[in-house]
Amino acid sequence: MKIAFQMDPIGAVNINADSSFRLAEEAQARGHELFFYGPDHLAYQEGRITARGHDMTVQRVVGNPAVLGPMREVDLADFDVVWLRQDPPFDMHYITSTHLLDRLKGQTLVVNDPFWVRNYPEKLLVLNFPELTPPTAIARDLETIRAFKARHGDIILKPLYGNGGAGVFRLDENDRNLSSLHELFVGFSREPLIVQKYLPDVRNGDKRVILVDGEAVGAINRIPAEGEVRSNMHVGGRPEKIALTERDREICATIGPLLREKGQVFVGIDVIGDYLTEINVTSPTGIQELERFDGVNIAGRIWEAIEAKL
Repeated sequence: MKIAFQMDPIGAVNINADSSFRLAEEAQARGHELFFYGPDHLAYQEGRITARGHDMTVQRVVGNPAVLGPMREVDLADFDVVWLRQDPPFDMHYITSTHLLDRLKGQTLVVNDPFWVRNYPEKLLVLNFPELTPPTAIARDLETIRAFKARHGDIILKPLYGNGGAGVFRLDENDRNLSSLHELFVGFSREPLIVQKYLPDVRNGDKRVILVDGEAVGAINRIPAEGEVRSNMHVGGRPEKIALTERDREICATIGPLLREKGQVFVGIDVIGDYLTEINVTSPTGIQELERFDGVNIAGRIWEAIEAKL
């Protein structure tokens, strides 16, 4: 097959952690041809969806993860699969790319389905499952957020469309910084904020459960660094081996059919204690850590699911 990856610069990836690299590596091992381009080089041209990028061969070489061919323009309708894998921010540039890729429907399989990536961003899709989530509010208005904090005391405040743990704050019962933080956020962004009741179980880890075509295939636990509320590996969280619990399976059984129906082949959900906090569909991570802990080929499972759709 011919596979295109729309992602952030390939030269900067960590070959031992990056999930996009692992997906490309597995595709290459299966004999598929790879093409790389950045979202800035995606275009609509008189009815065609095109990209300017490079033929790519990936390799497990630190500092040199890919050998790229000369820059060339391609018609993405000529490809079997396009991976939508650039990281957020989930801004208008990101949203526009989903609109353009959505025009390939019926010609090229785009993973994850861009229509539903656009309509189900990670911190909003969980609203479909209030019985699984901690108390949550989404608002830009300070008084609404202040009232939520008055009801729940200890809260987490973060940007609605952020990622990687950036801009996440814990405000406990004695904190007096809500107004200042709200002023800071609204000063540089027009986006709302999301606020959730703080879950003390996060001290035991923030579990990343990976689903392939709606089915749970394993999990890793991410332990916050000492003195840190965030468990994201981008900010020093430590991954560790962990098994799926009955509650994890219950959560996945509840959300899995919707993910499968909407073409979300590779999804990473975040579970703290008994609660679902995010459903990551844009560019989820965790494949390599799970493969090392459990000795399984998760990338292979993902490609099997994709190949079955073609």
